[in-house]
Amino acid sequence: MTDRRAARIELSGVTKQYGAVTAVRDVSFTIAAGSLVTLLGPSGCGKTTTLRLIAGLETVTSGRIMIGGDDVTALGATDRNVSMVFQSYALFPHMSVLDNVAYGPRVGGRSRRQAAESAREALAGVGLAELADRLPSELSGGQQQRVAIARALVLEPRVLLFDEPLSNLDARLRRQMREEIRALQQRLGITVVYVTHDQEEALGVSDRIIVMNHAVVAQEGPPRDLYESPDDVFVAGFMGETNRVKGVLWRLDERTGRLTIGGLTRTVPHRGLADGTVDVAIRPEAILIVDGQPTGGALRGTVSQAAYLGSRMEYSIASEIGELFVTSPAVDAPLAPGAPVALTLASHGITLIRP
Repeated sequence: MTDRRAARIELSGVTKQYGAVTAVRDVSFTIAAGSLVTLLGPSGCGKTTTLRLIAGLETVTSGRIMIGGDDVTALGATDRNVSMVFQSYALFPHMSVLDNVAYGPRVGGRSRRQAAESAREALAGVGLAELADRLPSELSGGQQQRVAIARALVLEPRVLLFDEPLSNLDARLRRQMREEIRALQQRLGITVVYVTHDQEEALGVSDRIIVMNHAVVAQEGPPRDLYESPDDVFVAGFMGETNRVKGVLWRLDERTGRLTIGGLTRTVPHRGLADGTVDVAIRPEAILIVDGQPTGGALRGTVSQAAYLGSRMEYSIASEIGELFVTSPAVDAPLAPGAPVALTLASHGITLIRP
């Protein structure tokens, strides 16, 4: 359920320049109240600058920012009723966990008792009530992350902002914390804007993803849409491993076309592309290694490299359409380099992309 305090966010034509450098260029998007939206992209793409513009930590060069129907473009950070969780956590090392969380309410004018009550409630909300008297140095990385979240939530913001919140954690803890952040957001119904460069993290937590590149929005939409239907080469590659190959398209109707890759044919959405040679993105899991001669033909190839990753095998396979990166769940029957293989394509994970 969406919290009554949750706010819709709208950016309209927002640009941020630092002298001759344009960090964000004419960015426009809307984030629904009570949703979790991730700004995803490589370093330097403008995602963190966009987050800081929403927070009021940077001022826009041009454009408008609306939060909850209010124009906050000219307002400072303290007047926007948003809270931010930083990558470094920024906890006061000499203060207890309780005092760290109570610091914001105290600065905001609440009495020591009121601030402590609010802090205890916030700590209970993130499962740390019993650690209130510890120092940050006595906590694990995941516990410190939760304290930082409690410190942000105690201010009862309309919007909660996360800037690369899991980058300091190991892989197992990252998965656990992203699940906790998602569960907390859904339970509280608060609007969350989440910045990361990790596509798996973005896929795991988001209602929508906004992919940025070179200071502009490259594509936005639900996680599945961006993974399965990337608009261009950049989004296809950034949303996960992909094989870029050539195919031949023959349009069948207003929506679909017949795509031929090597000796294989599949029916796919043509996405408005004209008949003829087209660029195709194929996810590694959509290339299937088959036994024998499958119905409908196969691509022939030779394994050039093989790697065991526990839950899957990863292969580089030299084929008639080029070098292919292929993943397989068949870890009990690994293929050795030099092994001949027959390949076919799944019905998913094959997308026409614009050059």
